[in-house]
Amino acid sequence: MKLILRTVIYVHKVSIANVPVYSCDRCSRNEVFPGVKQDLGELVGRMGAKPEPQTIAFEEKHEWAGVLKDMIAREQPLQAESVARRLEERTNELLDLLLVADSLKDETWKTELRSRLSQLSAQYIS
Repeated sequence: MKLILRTVIYVHKVSIANVPVYSCDRCSRNEVFPGVKQDLGELVGRMGAKPEPQTIAFEEKHEWAGVLKDMIAREQPLQAESVARRLEERTNELLDLLLVADSLKDETWKTELRSRLSQLSAQYIS
């Protein structure tokens, strides 16, 4: 199975774009990547059973999806080594921003950056 970004439809009304999904060309099976499954479930849960029609860019909600979308935009392969390298780069960028936020004593920004860093943890690499 290969890792791709795909649109997930929720209750025929909500399109969630750029969700990391494992896809099998041979059997046409798709499975949401385990590292984002819980966050996707929480997003869907917040919408309730009867959400308004809308399109959501998952990469704006989840840092890991954003990294993958950026790699695709740069025409980089979504292979383990290149993804791990880009995750390390993004982690370093966020750590640099955390230092800036700390020096400014901006607690809200620091909380947001810590949340983004937690989404890039090693559990997402397989």
